[in-house]
Amino acid sequence: MKTFVLTLALLLPAGLATAQTRPSTVSRPCSASQRDVQVHGAVVLGTGGYTYDRFVRDRSYCEIDEDQEAAFVPSGDSQACFVGYRCKSRSRLFDN
Repeated sequence: MKTFVLTLALLLPAGLATAQTRPSTVSRPCSASQRDVQVHGAVVLGTGGYTYDRFVRDRSYCEIDEDQEAAFVPSGDSQACFVGYRCKSRSRLFDN
């Protein structure tokens, strides 16, 4: 019985974490999404429907082989809200 209770106690938080929803930029003011990115440094935000992306405060949240790209998303009060940046892979110098 102790094993069952211990197993349940360990699995419950994992189940709750997967049930969390990501904030949607479409249903909130632009400033709320901007604040989330600035406070957390990197955050995943829904951008409408089933789409989402990871937004970062600056390049330090990107991988070493990535650059930052300005990110504009729809929000509750703006069609093009600057929330921060997206990390994008650098293009290769010698692509064929």
